[in-house]
Amino acid sequence: MKKLILYTTCLFMLGANTLFAQNKHFTTNGIIEYEKSVNMYAVFQKIIDKDNEAWLQPAFDSYKKTQPQFRKLKSTLAFGNNKTLFTPIEPEAQGNTFFLDNPMVGQNNTVQTDLNTYTSIDQKKVFESVFLVKDSVRKINWKITTETREIAGFTCRRANALVLDSVYVVAFYTDDITVPGGPESFAGLPGMILGLAIPHENVTWFATKVNEIPVDDKALAAPKKGKAVNRKELTATLTDVMKNWGNQSNIYLKAFIL
Repeated sequence: MKKLILYTTCLFMLGANTLFAQNKHFTTNGIIEYEKSVNMYAVFQKIIDKDNEAWLQPAFDSYKKTQPQFRKLKSTLAFGNNKTLFTPIEPEAQGNTFFLDNPMVGQNNTVQTDLNTYTSIDQKKVFESVFLVKDSVRKINWKITTETREIAGFTCRRANALVLDSVYVVAFYTDDITVPGGPESFAGLPGMILGLAIPHENVTWFATKVNEIPVDDKALAAPKKGKAVNRKELTATLTDVMKNWGNQSNIYLKAFIL
């Protein structure tokens, strides 16, 4: 009798789970609005060293008196047909442009990711030059945790990873959006990344709104302008250009290739 009750209970639970899965709504097309937040005070405190402290520290102190601590930037991510297109939105006003040449505090990339072929095309602005980086989607060894967080109306699960060997990244993704993409060139989780943080670089991206609307292939078209390179070639070019920049070279190189 006990075996019969257990068998009946298991059948009921299996049926309930199947019905839940059938009734659950999954989002496959739409446009996500993101806000990038940069802790300007922390970012620029890092570039002050003994070689530039005499002139840069007073400038930084003056900057803090008139400028907000956090810089906010907008972007969108269109998704559909297992493709994504990340597009930065140009800010209306730059305000005080001191320090804004640092690529970490701007938005230099328009990124199309094709998750069918696992390839990406990244139009990257590097000072006065524009590169078109064509390569495979960057492989990230994510470690998924049990921590969850609500973002833009979706329950998201946390995942952690290291990129570029030493840069710690925290992502929050939802499997309610089936396209496994994310902002910039971050992807590879079992759902859409709605929250992303690079703590030691003092920058985050969080979705503020998800618009579930039809998105056709034309709206997901890859950028076309720029000098064609792959990721390795771009890194070699930038390393050569910045070889005499001292401590600043590592900061700028990391920001451009993240």
